[in-house]
Amino acid sequence: MSSIKLNVQADDGIKKFPGLPSGIKCVVFDCDGVLVDAISSWRTLHDYFGTDNSENLRRFIAGEFSDVEFMRSDIKLWKAKKDPIHRDELFRAYSGSKLMDGARELVSWLKDNGCFVAIVSAGVDLFVGSIASMLGADDWVANGFIFDEDGYLTDEGNCRLHATGKGEIIEKLCQQHGFEGKEVISVGDSEMDLSMWIKDSKFIGFNPTRESSKQAFQDAGVPVINIRNCLEIKKFLD
Repeated sequence: MSSIKLNVQADDGIKKFPGLPSGIKCVVFDCDGVLVDAISSWRTLHDYFGTDNSENLRRFIAGEFSDVEFMRSDIKLWKAKKDPIHRDELFRAYSGSKLMDGARELVSWLKDNGCFVAIVSAGVDLFVGSIASMLGADDWVANGFIFDEDGYLTDEGNCRLHATGKGEIIEKLCQQHGFEGKEVISVGDSEMDLSMWIKDSKFIGFNPTRESSKQAFQDAGVPVINIRNCLEIKKFLD
């Protein structure tokens, strides 16, 4: 994991924060289900191709599949429906996706207050990158695909982070920019996102949909927002 590089390099001026009242200097978001009103950018592709990965998802959450194996199984399902699949078609599959209510306003408010905004997602890089650009996030990282020289999907995924290992990415971000754990807040919607909760930081659960996620957040004793509007997150940042 230490060799993974985020997509925006450190900037000397980025450390000069006016700071939020709470002293928070960095907010890290999961993408799917938090900044975007969709359960999963992988699920969006399953809906597009008419495939069902619910059993593989169950096995992945149970730890029976690695991230690489899980991505490979998804691609296999899609290619059973259509082969080859071009990169442009995957872009088109996301055409109906929309931001979560309040996402644009929240990120704008954070940046206006000098806060560094990052997205750490196990979702699809094609999609997550477009959301990061749309919102003006300072940095982002996501998993994705490998394409051949003609732009067609190969059988392998590109695993840049493990769904249950997001904390390693956030710790690296903190090292790059000089953040302390107490200056960081992470926001996610599933039990796997609890890995974003690095030492001395704060984690906020946002609209968990699976019962296992709701139970995990309850067991962890983290605050949970059950209103589908990102502006609700501000209440935990003041």
